[in-house]
Amino acid sequence: MVLDKKPRRWVCGSALVLVASVLSGCGGDDGGSTTLTYYIADAAQEDVATRCAAESGGAYAFNIQRLPNTAAGGREQLLRRLAAQDRSMDIVSVDPPFMAEFANAGFLRPFTDQERQELSTGVLDGPLLQSTFRDVLWSAPLYGNTQLLWYRKSVLQKAGLDPSAGPVTWDQLIQGATTAGVTVAAQGRRNESLMVWVNALVSSAGGSILQPGSENQPAAQVKGGLNTEAGAAAARIMHDLAVSPAAPAGFSTAGEEDSRAAFQAGDGGFMVNWPYVWAAFDSAIAEGSLPADFKDDVGWAAYPRVDAGTESAAPSGGLGLSISAFSDRQQLAVEAIRCLADAQSQKDFMKTAGNPAALASVFDDPEIREMFPMADEIRTGLDAATPRPVSPYYGDVTGAVQTAFHPPDSLSPQTTPQEANDLLEDVLSNSRLI
Repeated sequence: MVLDKKPRRWVCGSALVLVASVLSGCGGDDGGSTTLTYYIADAAQEDVATRCAAESGGAYAFNIQRLPNTAAGGREQLLRRLAAQDRSMDIVSVDPPFMAEFANAGFLRPFTDQERQELSTGVLDGPLLQSTFRDVLWSAPLYGNTQLLWYRKSVLQKAGLDPSAGPVTWDQLIQGATTAGVTVAAQGRRNESLMVWVNALVSSAGGSILQPGSENQPAAQVKGGLNTEAGAAAARIMHDLAVSPAAPAGFSTAGEEDSRAAFQAGDGGFMVNWPYVWAAFDSAIAEGSLPADFKDDVGWAAYPRVDAGTESAAPSGGLGLSISAFSDRQQLAVEAIRCLADAQSQKDFMKTAGNPAALASVFDDPEIREMFPMADEIRTGLDAATPRPVSPYYGDVTGAVQTAFHPPDSLSPQTTPQEANDLLEDVLSNSRLI
């Protein structure tokens, strides 16, 4: 995550109120007709909301509410309020894996066919797939996300690798980094980042967390897809990295920022991580914790492969904007989302927060290409990214997978796939608790 250091504007209690016209006081909803309560997951969304409110000419204003800064925390807060049919909620920022759960429960307003066509035109495949459930668009993609392989150019010769010359495999990375005496940073912590890694490995090996076609069956009938060669490949790679000299210290508790710290260390060599790290390097340079020429030594390439002859399935992430099914201002919310998720907004958000746009056209913008020289690689990765299971039971799915695949150094390609699959199906059928 990127830390926000921008000053807040106008605070009433815990809410930040952004207006297109002057409000008579704090805590109201501008007469109950034009103020939209907007739950945001990233502080940079405030800037976009400010512009959209101003450009609306007084048609709408925003009452901004901040969600917790973790995926699980955001899900919990939204789930509680939506389950209580909180009519004060209008627009909600939904982490894509949880969209199907909210939609299946009747908590979200579906976009109409006309709105879907408008909001999905030009959107890259990864962000669009994770915004759609049972062929209905439930979230307007605000931004997408995918991981790249980042490397230090100075270690390549000793490692015997050159990712810029062609794709590399996880096995090659582990062996090369071990030879060069450097690390391969990945996210081994038991949280959503671990699920991201497992899903990418299984998908890259040609498999899936859930058996295709069973995702939307009643929970007890959903079948896991982990007791397969793809599940074994994922367990083997995670184990091999965790027990190798290439694993950074504290690997089993490492999240995205821990991975970035390991990559920036003196023995850093390789890392899989989201594109926000490029802007984060700049922040570290400005603070003096990295040398001014650090980025000159940084290269990037497509996500590592599991099998040399099979293209990788990079992780898919991002954020979508959904409308509460209990909102009294649904049409006004659609109007606002048209601005909040348009090309200008996505460009502004990418420049400010470092999170990639979901619209393909944004990557052709000269400013974006200057700020993100890896723009083409990000766009290609987003278009080929594989979302985590789009399932109404995702909360249980990710909980089971995180439990079964942690800690990485304990995994076995012989036993983990079966154990993980059994746990997943038992949790879904309510015969076992996590």
